[in-house]
Amino acid sequence: MAKILVIDDERAIRNILKETLEFEGYKVDVAENGAQGVEMAQAGNYDLIYSDVKMPQMDGTELLAALKQPDSNCADVPVVMISGHGNIETAVECIKQGAYDFLEKPLDLNRLLVTTRHGIDSKQLRHEATTLRNEATALKKKVNSKYQMIGTSRAIEGVRQMIAKVAPTEARVLITGENGTGKEVVARMIFEQSNRADMPLVTCNCAAIPSELIESELFGHTKGSFTGAVKDRAGKFEQANGGTLFLDEIGDMSLAAQTKVLRALQEGEVTRVGSDKPIQVNVRVIAATNKDLHREIEKGTFREDLFHRLNVIPIHVPALDDRKEDIPELVEFFTQQICEEQGWAMKSFDSAAIAALQQRHWPGNIRELRNVVERLIILSGTEISAADIEHFA
Repeated sequence: MAKILVIDDERAIRNILKETLEFEGYKVDVAENGAQGVEMAQAGNYDLIYSDVKMPQMDGTELLAALKQPDSNCADVPVVMISGHGNIETAVECIKQGAYDFLEKPLDLNRLLVTTRHGIDSKQLRHEATTLRNEATALKKKVNSKYQMIGTSRAIEGVRQMIAKVAPTEARVLITGENGTGKEVVARMIFEQSNRADMPLVTCNCAAIPSELIESELFGHTKGSFTGAVKDRAGKFEQANGGTLFLDEIGDMSLAAQTKVLRALQEGEVTRVGSDKPIQVNVRVIAATNKDLHREIEKGTFREDLFHRLNVIPIHVPALDDRKEDIPELVEFFTQQICEEQGWAMKSFDSAAIAALQQRHWPGNIRELRNVVERLIILSGTEISAADIEHFA
C-alpha cells in the first residue's frame, strides 16, 4: 500500500485530502505545518507528498528546498505543491526547485487522483531504473574483473604502456601472440580506455564461424538471400557502428570475407548478403591472431593489403614463459577470483609451490595456468604445496 503525506495548515484541506485518498486505498498521514512535515517526511518512507505553498513559519517553497537536499532521506519522493493563490510564476519556481507537479485550490478531485497515481508510478520507475543501473554497473565491474592485465614484468609493462598510447586514438590495432596469452584482454583494455568506451564493443571469433557463414555474420543478410535467412539481419559491422569491432583469430578468415572486410575499411561501408545497397558504418577495428600473418601472406591465405590496413599499430602479447616473474601475482589473482566465484574459503600457495609453477613450461600460457590453479584449489588443502603441484598439476 502506497504511503502519502499531506502537509497543510488548513484542517479542512487536510481532512478532504486524507478522506479522498484513503477511499482510493492509500495510507495517508497529515502534518499541520512545514516543520512537522519535514520531520515526518524524513522519517516516514513516503511514496508521495502533498504540500501547501502558503503556510506560516516555513512555507511550501522552503519545505520543498529542505526535502530536495541531496543528503535528504526523501530527496527522491515526488512532491506536489498545492495553493489557493496559484500563478504561473509560483508554479514555475516550484517545478524548478524539484516539485513533481502543482495543483490549484479548489482541488479538482479527478486531477488529484490522476496526479497521485502518476506521482507514485514515477517514484517506482525511478527506483527500478536506479536498481537496473546499479545491476548494470555491478555486472560491468564483474565482467571487467575477468579482463585484467596482471603482472609487473618488463614485457607486460611494455604492452600496458602501448595500450595507454594507442587507446585514445582511432588507429587500428593488430594484436599478435600465442593462444592463451590474453589477446582479448588487451583488446578490451584498448576499448575501455578509448573515446568509444560508451559505445558498443562487438566481438567476432573468426575461427568459430563456418566459412560459408562468416560473410553473413560480419555484414548481415537480407530475407531470402539463402536457405534459413527468414528475416533481415544486421551484421557485426552494423552492430558496432559508432563503437569498436574486435575480430579475433582473423588469420582464420576466408579470402572472400577478407576482400569484403578490406572494402569496409577502405570505404567505411558494408553491403548485406543478398543486397546491393551499401550501408555506411563508423567502426574502429581491433584484430587479433595467433598466426604469423607474414607466412600466411606467402602461402596466399591472407591478403597483404588487408594486413597493412589492420597492422597500423602492432601489439605483441608475450608468452607466459617469457614473463614467469608474473606467475606469483597471477596465481594470487586467480586464487582469489576462483574462491570468490565458488564461494569457498580463501586458499594460498606456499613459496615452494610458486617456485615449482615458475619452473614449469606453459605452452597454454595464462589460460593453462588458470586451469592448473583451479584444479589445485579443488583437489588440495588450505595451503597448496610443491607436493600438490607434483601430484595434481
